[in-house]
Order: sequence, then C-alpha cells, then structure tokens
Amino acid sequence: MIDPSGPLPKYLQLRAILLDLIEQDRLPVDAPVPSERELCKLYGVSRMTVRQAVDQLVAEDRLRRIPGKGTFVARPKVQMPKELVSFTEDMRARGLRPGSLDLAAATVPAGARLARLFGAERDAGVHALERLRLADGEPMAVERSHILASLAPGLLERRPPNTSLFGVLEDAYGIVMDAGEQTIEAGPAGAEDARLLEIDAGATVFFLQQRTFSRGVCVEVAMAVYRADRYRIHLGLETPRRRPAG
Repeated sequence: MIDPSGPLPKYLQLRAILLDLIEQDRLPVDAPVPSERELCKLYGVSRMTVRQAVDQLVAEDRLRRIPGKGTFVARPKVQMPKELVSFTEDMRARGLRPGSLDLAAATVPAGARLARLFGAERDAGVHALERLRLADGEPMAVERSHILASLAPGLLERRPPNTSLFGVLEDAYGIVMDAGEQTIEAGPAGAEDARLLEIDAGATVFFLQQRTFSRGVCVEVAMAVYRADRYRIHLGLETPRRRPAG
C-alpha cells in the first residue's frame, strides 16, 4: 500500500506497485491497466498521482496507451545478450520465433574503414549483407554484416535465405566464431531505419558495432540499429581490485 509518510513520493510508490504486479505476471502482457478511478480508490491516492505513475511507466515502455481503448501492459524488452550468439539462437532461447528479411547483398571492396577494422588490405573483398531482423514477426533490428570474402568464397550464393549467418559459416566453411567485441551507443533513428523498424523517425535506437573473430582472425564486422523500445542493456558489475596497502 501507499505510505503517506514514506520517503518516496506517492507516484513513485504507485509506480513500484504496478511494476511489481507486471513482473509477477499478475498484470500479464496486453492486459488492461485499471482505470484512474479504480486505482485512486484502490490505493487511496489522487488522480494526479495515478497519472504521474502511469505516465512514468509509459515513458519506460512498460505500459502502452492505445487511443480510444485504454492503457495496457507492454511486451517486455529483450535483454541484449552478453554471450557470443547469433540473433537466431538468441531469439529461440527466449522462446521467440526468429525471422530475417534480406534487403541487399553484394560483394564489394572493403574501403579504408572496413579494411582497418578487419586488419585487411583496403581493396580486400567483403560480402555485404543487409537484413531486417524479426522476432515473432515484429521488426527488431536492421543489421548490416560484412564478411571477409577470402574466408567464405561464394557465401552469398551458398547461403539460403532466412538462415543464421553464423550457422552457414560453421556448416559450409568450418568457421566457428569464438570471440567478439561490441560498442553500443544510443541515438536518433534515421528516416530509412525508422521506416524499416516501424518506429518514428528520430526515435531513440541503439547503434551497435561488432567485430567477431575465429581463431584470432576477424571474420565479421557488423553495424546494426536496434529498437530501444524493445531492448535493454544489463551489465554485471564487479568491485575493482584494490592495491595492497603499503
């Protein structure tokens, strides 16, 4: 219940109560949230308090408003993986149906920046593959992958549509990805990415750059745009080692 003399404002207390109901699945996905009047009566607070709590959860993408219908529990965000797994493996592990729509594919010269990231010559060939990644049919990310062509000749012809790129590299070329590094930044979506992801232009997205290695060789450089309203980042923290005294 709401504690009128507690250290937290009433709307934050109500937010915590509603969030607890969502996380315990007592308010499941797509369930309607009780009306303002019902919440006021149930928790003994004003409409302003209810509105502030609900607005906060809407801003956090935990609730969604549908004009003319009401406020409903939003689908939970997908946590970005901390392990080196393909998008396909990651979605399946979460009980979601992975999908992929090929947007463009070509073998092109690397250029200066890509060559530097691969540690290759500037005119080295790379397979460039642009895909829209889906989960249960919903757009989740626009992914632009680059594979060093010398390691996977004929990849674009040998790769069946809507299949895991990592899986094809392993099955057809014996390339097993065993290490990687990622950089993630937040920023506004461009018009074309927003159209593909079915979000508003300028909406916040995660920009991800990833290099993936096999036996110390950089095989893939990927740039991807992920929907920030469907993803969250969770990090484990450790206490830094302290130098011994003296």
